[in-house]
Amino acid sequence: MRLTRRIWTLLAVLALVPAASPSRAADPVVVFAAASLKNALDEATAGWTKETGKTTRISYAGSNALAKQIEAGAPADLFISADQAWMDYAEKAGNLKPGSRVDLLRNALVLIASGPKNTGSDPQVALAPDLGTTLSRILGGGKLAMATIDAVPAGKYGKAALEKLGAWESVKGQVAQAENVRAALLLVARGEAPLGIVYATDAAADPSVHVVATFPSDSHPPIVYPAALLKDSANPDAAALLTYLRGQAAKGFFERQGFTVIEKPGASQ
Repeated sequence: MRLTRRIWTLLAVLALVPAASPSRAADPVVVFAAASLKNALDEATAGWTKETGKTTRISYAGSNALAKQIEAGAPADLFISADQAWMDYAEKAGNLKPGSRVDLLRNALVLIASGPKNTGSDPQVALAPDLGTTLSRILGGGKLAMATIDAVPAGKYGKAALEKLGAWESVKGQVAQAENVRAALLLVARGEAPLGIVYATDAAADPSVHVVATFPSDSHPPIVYPAALLKDSANPDAAALLTYLRGQAAKGFFERQGFTVIEKPGASQ
């Protein structure tokens, strides 16, 4: 009788102890990612979930907005930026887990028009010295859709390219600035802007637009997407997800959307 009473007492005590470890392991990995990653990252993380049973919760926005949210204390496990500058910002603020930062992907910058490609009516755009005049003529009274030029990476890349090609002064008064690159894409897709500047992967993801010109890679800073774990993350699955995103299993998801995967040092090409 005494032994039985002790066993019941022990079981009652154990019932009051929260099962912290299993619940934490089951928490989704919270990812803050540049808006241009949506299609590819949705597919890649779905592949990770299928392979491991682990889940993710992804917040897409401009890299600038995400970095500021992280600085303000927003809970996240992994940050993927569309440029080095905003990852530098997060690192200088002490928000990254030391040693976790890696370069993940590359992209290209394109000029798009609305509608499917039609060689009979497409605007003819040559990235030549008279580009500013050409763009102004095509735009007429319309707008050139771009992400915010002084904060969002795609907007900064676009402005740099137009400046390098001598076209910025001619078109700056017609720029319609959007909060992120996908919002700029949507303006063109809806026909609200005749032209827009977005990433090649954005153009490939939306059949409502098509590419009319690709900006030379030397007309803007290299478009590199760095990724890093966040210092305050306590999710044990976050590092595993980042490893997966850098591996061969995820490579196909990114390449299908038009990204160039940056190989890990020592990886076979």
